[in-house]
Amino acid sequence: MPGLTLEQANAIIAGALAHSARKGYKPMAVVVLDAAGHLKSAQRQDGASMFRVDIATGKAWAAVGMDAPSRALAQRAQDNPNFFVTLAATAQGRFLPQTGAILIRDAGGAIVGAAGASGGTGDEDEDICIAGVTAAGLQAG
Repeated sequence: MPGLTLEQANAIIAGALAHSARKGYKPMAVVVLDAAGHLKSAQRQDGASMFRVDIATGKAWAAVGMDAPSRALAQRAQDNPNFFVTLAATAQGRFLPQTGAILIRDAGGAIVGAAGASGGTGDEDEDICIAGVTAAGLQAG
């Protein structure tokens, strides 16, 4: 079965940024990674700060690496901070368990990647990722 395509990744970002604009959120960055944690596509809106792509990537990388949405990882990090500090160190700082990333699943429910956003609150970041994945015809998880 083919994995996440570039066309799908770009559709996720387009849907996420369109949703962000409709909601009136601050300038965002959205990143889409494949199931192996490799960058598939990324965009940073005009006016978004320089760290936004890195933060969005860290959120998505953590989600796909742990097979869990970043909201769940943020809670787990509160419950077991030493383990998550160790994960961040092992991942050389790329692991960011903060709300704002979701898993991307195909029609059969298989994880094909993750989408992460940064620029708003964690809830806003998560909201646009879900909207983008749904707009692209995939399942947000």
